[in-house]
Order: sequence, then C-alpha cells, then structure tokens
Amino acid sequence: MQLAGAVPLQRGAPAPMSKGVVASSAYVDGRRVADIAVDEAGSWARKPGHVVWIGLLEPDRDLLHRVQAQFGLHDLAIEDAEHAHQRPKLEQYGDALFVVARTAQMIGDRIEFGETHIFVGKGYTVSVRHGASTSYAAVRQHWETCPTSLARGEDFILYAILDFIVDNYMPVLEAMHEEVEAIEDRVLEKPMARADIERLYMLRRDLLRLRNAIGPLVEVCRRLSNGELPQISAGMGPSFRDVTDHVRTVQEKIDSLREVLAFAFEASLLIGQSQENAIAKRLAGWAAILAVPTAIAGIYGMNFKYMPETELWFGYHTVLVVIASICGVLFWRFRKNGWI
Repeated sequence: MQLAGAVPLQRGAPAPMSKGVVASSAYVDGRRVADIAVDEAGSWARKPGHVVWIGLLEPDRDLLHRVQAQFGLHDLAIEDAEHAHQRPKLEQYGDALFVVARTAQMIGDRIEFGETHIFVGKGYTVSVRHGASTSYAAVRQHWETCPTSLARGEDFILYAILDFIVDNYMPVLEAMHEEVEAIEDRVLEKPMARADIERLYMLRRDLLRLRNAIGPLVEVCRRLSNGELPQISAGMGPSFRDVTDHVRTVQEKIDSLREVLAFAFEASLLIGQSQENAIAKRLAGWAAILAVPTAIAGIYGMNFKYMPETELWFGYHTVLVVIASICGVLFWRFRKNGWI
C-alpha cells in the first residue's frame, strides 16, 4: 500500500548521487520512499511527516554549501564540518543541532581516528564523515528493517549513528586487549627488548588519545538525554542515556588496559633489575675469589731480597695450598648465600 503524499521509491532508477554523497533518502513513517538528490532535500524535508537522511563522505566545500542552502545551516557549523579538526561537542544553531563525534578504527597496529559531524533539524539528519570510520550503511540498512523505530524521527537517527560509533570502539579495544595480554605473557618470560618497550609506549599513547577522543562524548549524550533540547523528544532520553553508559564502559576498559600496560612495564623493570642484581652478585663473588691469588701473587712478586718462605723448599707448594683453601672457603660461602 502506498503512503499518502509519498513518491514511490524507484529502486531500478535511483536518483544520481553527487561525489561525496553516500546516500540521500526520504522516509515516511520509518519507510524509505525515495532516493533523492541533494538539491531537492529541502523540499522533501518540509513535507509533513517526511524525514530526510543524508550521508556524506569527505564532501568538498561546494557540496556542503549546497546542503547548507537546502536546510539553512549555520555558517560556523558548515565551516567546522569542512575542516574536521574538532573535539566532540554539541552546538545549537537556531532550530538545528550540530553534533561532533570522534571515530576510531584499528588499521594495522595503530589506531586511526576520524570524525563524524551530524546536523539535526526538523525533518532532516545529515551526517558528514571524515577520516577513519566504518560506513553507516549498516546502520541505515538495519533500521530500515525496523520502520517502527525509524519512524520516531530525526532524533532517533542521531541516536542510531552515535550508538554505532560507540559500539565500534569495542573492536578496537578487543584488538588491543589481545596484544596487551601477549605483552603480559612475554614480560613474565624475559625482560622487554627495545622493540617491546617502544610498542608498549605506542599502545599507551594510542589508548590515551582514544580516551581523550571519546571523553567529551559523555557530556554530549548527557545534554541529549536531559530533555533540554527542543530537537530531541523526551522519549529519546533513555536511549541517549544508554549510549552514555556505553561510553563510560569504554572509558573503564581503556583505563584498565592502560593500568595493565603500566604494570607490565613496571614488572619488566623489576625483572630486569633483579637479573642485573643477580649478575652483579655473581661478578662480585668471583671478583672476591680472584682477589685472593692476585693479592698473594702480588706480594711475592715484589723484588725484595729478604722475604719469608722464599728460601724454603716447600714454600711454593704452601702458598698454592693457602690460595686454594681460601678460594674454596669463599666459593662455599658465596654458593651457600646464592651469590654464585
């Protein structure tokens, strides 16, 4: 059955997408009714009961200004969305909300960060992705199968995107957790090599950057959940509080991993110091033993004519026995004390 006031979705001939536009669709009661062009988005958003959801990927200035013209977005928000060097925040410009969130992906053995800027207003949601980020096509596809939820409007789309961003922190932490466990196992086997110490430092630095990237998102979600923003319906409060809980869970996991890495580094230092002390004890013990024959030989090596025992026929053998006896006693004592 066709929805009143809606244009049938032409699956076979979707609206042509501009460069930088990942998706641009109109919804009625949570159901996608048309793939639309950006230059038509404003007229679709103004239709009663319609919601426009646009996804952009690293758009150029011209595309952003075209979107701005459709929804009357503020110049400062457009400038922020273009340059993409923002901390997580929530700004209100007239009737529109501007939300910034940081994204993270594990690329190789390093965490790469990106940004998502989200504009939310009456009848529209526009997401702008920059840098490392998982495509939000999965979010769109998932919630299109649940039109009852998607019918809640543009604030629900904002929630869905933020929840997806936070959920994607977990694979990053899981990958780092596996590496941290491997480092812990190596620490107990032998002291860290230089490469291990460098990797540990990089992991701690990446975790700190991740924590700094997501920390302000707690305040963003708190403001979205407390009902003070007219663009957010009161019924969405529990959903944004759930996102807040997920962010705090991520923060706790990050703190836990950083502590484990700190303990691993300290344990490596202690193990290294213990081994150095053991080696120093062995060297000191053998040095004490070797000092005995060295001292005696040094005395009898002096060029004096009248020296005791030098004229005795058994003097040489006596000195050797004395040296061996003293060295043997020292070796026994050092071995008993665990020095050698």
